[in-house]
Amino acid sequence: MALIILKWIVIILAVLNFGYMLFDGSRALIKGDYIRPTEGEYAGQLGPWNGIVKFIGIDPQSTLMKMIFVLWGLMGIILTICFGLNYQWAWKALLIMNICLLWYLWMGTGLSIIQIILLIVILFLK
Repeated sequence: MALIILKWIVIILAVLNFGYMLFDGSRALIKGDYIRPTEGEYAGQLGPWNGIVKFIGIDPQSTLMKMIFVLWGLMGIILTICFGLNYQWAWKALLIMNICLLWYLWMGTGLSIIQIILLIVILFLK
């Protein structure tokens, strides 16, 4: 029973994480910009991920980066579905996707860390 609950928590967190990336990247392609805070200290700014992306030489506003968001989100959703359907390879693929998503500071990083921990716990409970 605990295994099923943990699996559903991973699925929900993955859909939130990858679904948001898919939505934000798609919106950025259509409207020209990502969702940004409208008030507070960070109003109008992109998240901290933008500094990491700039550091590796990708313009955060480029079509390339927006497509990375869309494709990453889509791949994550597909892997989440495969994980939910108990494909044996999907556990490892979802783990790798979440490790690779640690750059998506802050919310994405937090959700990915929780998923990584839960996926490892699931491995040991099997």
